[in-house]
Amino acid sequence: MTSPLQVVRSLVAPLTRTRAFRRIGPVVLPPAERFLARISGGRVQLSAILVPSLVLHTTGARSGEPRSTYLMYTPDGDGRAIVAGTSFARDRHPAWTYNLLAHPDAAITVRGRDMRVRASLVEDDGEREAAWDLIQAQWPGYRAYERESGRVVRLFRLQPLA
Repeated sequence: MTSPLQVVRSLVAPLTRTRAFRRIGPVVLPPAERFLARISGGRVQLSAILVPSLVLHTTGARSGEPRSTYLMYTPDGDGRAIVAGTSFARDRHPAWTYNLLAHPDAAITVRGRDMRVRASLVEDDGEREAAWDLIQAQWPGYRAYERESGRVVRLFRLQPLA
């Protein structure tokens, strides 16, 4: 049976793939997420209204400085999460993906709860397809960002550390 959330996602998802959203989203959403996080003590994320969302805390690949990024994630069983470096279909990989490649040990915050994770790049074609299937089941049409960007989007599996 289709849930109300799935219906809303299927209605909103096509809007997020428009040129207007890809132009406005990267400018408007990050400051809105930071503001909401500040006033809620990190417990509420704007994107989490529609999809599971987290804050990824990485170490800068070149700077070595701490970096935080708000991302949608897809649950992958046993506490794991998959994150996709779609970057609003831009033609360049987002900085956080370079950070994870250089420093795979990171942390995430989900609903105000912090957790240490280790990131691994999903490279195997069969594994990538399975990951995309999970992502697409959660957010219909999300893979269109990969086609429109003209690059192979980096997918990472985040494994919780004890």
